[in-house]
Amino acid sequence: MEIVQVVGLGLVATFLVLVLKEQKPIFAFLLATFTGIVIFLSLIGKIADVLQILTRLAEKAQVNTLFLETILKIIGIAYIAEFGAQVTRDAGQGSIASKIELAGKILIMVMAIPIITMIIETVIQILPS
Repeated sequence: MEIVQVVGLGLVATFLVLVLKEQKPIFAFLLATFTGIVIFLSLIGKIADVLQILTRLAEKAQVNTLFLETILKIIGIAYIAEFGAQVTRDAGQGSIASKIELAGKILIMVMAIPIITMIIETVIQILPS
């Protein structure tokens, strides 16, 4: 049922944005951005539930918490960068959107270094000398 509400809000906002875009483009942009934020905020409870379940599963599997934290941060960076790039693209600033995406990719690479290092060290230990 929640998806129906999200899609309904998105469709109503889209219609209003199209109407406003002719007369007041800045209000149309603000409405589109506000709608995106409202949709994101409405999903925070679901995101918290997923994080709780993943944390419980990692504890049961005795997975190093560094891995889980890093992966969750990487996912967060990807979502935030994508949202920022989309909002920027909606404002007609495609080149800035591309830079936001590039920054997200670089930050993801930086966050992945500890995991990559641990994988390489494990492989080196497994290989015969």
